[in-house]
Amino acid sequence: MPEITAAGHNPLQKYFRQPKLYITLPSGGQFYPQGALEITETGEFPVFSMTAKDELAFKTPDALLNGQATVDVIQSCIPNIKNAWMMPSIDIDAALVAIRMATYGEMLTITTKVPVIGEEREFQVDLRILLDQFANQQFEQVIHAGELTVHLRPLTYQEFTKSAIKTFEEQRIFNLVNNEEVSDEDKLQAFTNSFSKLTELTVSMVTQGIEKIVIGEDEVSNRQHIDEFVKNSDKDFFKRITDHLENQKKKYSIKPLAVNSSPEDQKQGVPANYEIPITFDQSNFFG
Repeated sequence: MPEITAAGHNPLQKYFRQPKLYITLPSGGQFYPQGALEITETGEFPVFSMTAKDELAFKTPDALLNGQATVDVIQSCIPNIKNAWMMPSIDIDAALVAIRMATYGEMLTITTKVPVIGEEREFQVDLRILLDQFANQQFEQVIHAGELTVHLRPLTYQEFTKSAIKTFEEQRIFNLVNNEEVSDEDKLQAFTNSFSKLTELTVSMVTQGIEKIVIGEDEVSNRQHIDEFVKNSDKDFFKRITDHLENQKKKYSIKPLAVNSSPEDQKQGVPANYEIPITFDQSNFFG
């Protein structure tokens, strides 16, 4: 009868999963609070393939909705990230692309309908190209507004997840306006409530993205003071901040796949060139 191995040593350990690739994060490791990221000497981080438990996490609706599944899988597959809730949002897509590559390979198949004719076609996306797009971007932290120098940071994944409520409120307003069964009085009341909540969320997202404001020798980093200033600043300052943050967000967004249609499709009215959005739908991206 084989001897039972001591609990401290697992003879199967050498068969545990190993890193499949190494990536540099778009943030360069910046913006992480202490303890959230274990820095490496090279600035590259090992990426492991998903376990069966990780794959099941992406099939749990509640965990997907509140972001917990994404956090759990990132921490499992990129163990140097100790607290994925605190990782800057500009690193999220790059991390997910890397995990997808480590688990299923470098190519992603997208099924979509061709414009005009509506036929379903499959297209191949090289995920290595997507990672290269992230690597060549840099988050611009500082903008100047008159005498003010504003230092910005990307939202954390936790803040970004909460901001999803903003999208929900926008959709709610749209559905409300187009709902003929709701009376004008109820529609107005609900619209007012949603618009008020949307405004508060928009302002909150801007203030969270401001690390500090410098005026001459003075440096303001007190959250209450920054919140008060943003709420009482003129619209031009607010728009300047929102436009800058939106431009930074676009830099780190997945670019759509550019497609050249065939001559046969063009004869049927399909545009010569069109784009296919690449979305992180867990049902297909991690399916």
